[in-house]
Amino acid sequence: MPAKRDYYEILGLDRNANEEKIKSAFRKLAFKYHPDRNRDDGAEEKFKEINEAYEVLSDPDKRTTYDRFGHSGAEGFFGQGFEGFNFGGFGDIFDAFFGGTTTATRQAPQRGADLQRRITITFEEAAFGIEKEINILRTEHCSLCQGTGCQPDKQPSRCPDCNGNGQVRQVRQSIFGRFTNITTCRRCQGEGRIITEPCPRCRGSGKEKQERSILVKIPAGVEDGSRIRLSGEGDVGVRGGPSGNLYLALSVKQHELFTRDGDNILYELPMNVARAALGAEVEVPTLDGNVKLKVPAGSQAGQLFRLKKKGIPHLYGSGRGDQFVRLLVVTPDSLTKRERQLFEELARTLGPTKKGR
Repeated sequence: MPAKRDYYEILGLDRNANEEKIKSAFRKLAFKYHPDRNRDDGAEEKFKEINEAYEVLSDPDKRTTYDRFGHSGAEGFFGQGFEGFNFGGFGDIFDAFFGGTTTATRQAPQRGADLQRRITITFEEAAFGIEKEINILRTEHCSLCQGTGCQPDKQPSRCPDCNGNGQVRQVRQSIFGRFTNITTCRRCQGEGRIITEPCPRCRGSGKEKQERSILVKIPAGVEDGSRIRLSGEGDVGVRGGPSGNLYLALSVKQHELFTRDGDNILYELPMNVARAALGAEVEVPTLDGNVKLKVPAGSQAGQLFRLKKKGIPHLYGSGRGDQFVRLLVVTPDSLTKRERQLFEELARTLGPTKKGR
């Protein structure tokens, strides 16, 4: 067995320390190493060591004996040493020394659980907003007992163990004196009441699952992955607590013509080589319907044209993004005899490719 450490060293004191210094050192170390506060390896053993040192040094007679005979004299205080000494539990020592009372908080109102749903909307619905009716399954107060948990004509009765307080007081004696321990009542679980005749529908829980239809307003400008919070549309609270929230995760379908980039949208306009070279006025689809777009002669593949305020409405604030039209010059992959003759003639006319031609 390793040699026991000196009690003064354990508490960080010199041998002339007075009663107040001993008590102060113990309070500081006991608070630091109490097993309920410190989960590190060795904290419990350290706490035992601190208590053993304080038990000896705080008692004038025991301290005198220890100063004269060391640990050989101190073992007589504890029978077979400290391991045989019962402090009545670490919590008792700590709580008694630091105030004399332990408390249990009566169960407070609890907020209901949040719910989540994923809904799918179209590209246009995301752009301009929509009102949708959705169905959800949530926990509500029992419709038969109205949340009491009892039969409709009955009421919960006061818990006899705690007299309706939800807490039980116990007076206990420790080496530091008398103190009161307050714990949550086991019979009623802190409710302060018990149900003797439970509701046949909810079996005493006071809650049941209900399917509800909710009208949801989806604002203009939302994106794929956006979340909408509906306050108070989640599960009902406990003990009078507020209901939870309902969160809607939006999934936006891809559009067959448009690609979204923030509040702007992109449309790719296919055009053959001849029309791109000669220029043309074409109809272009937008979210608001078709509009005319003038493509200048000599327009190049990849060239962008801007249609102001034809994009997505801003989610926060007024106004809209823009629509960009990107020109795709399409080269024919098969030619008739006449088309080939024309292209060959054009190739001879144009000659080698030069800048600007």
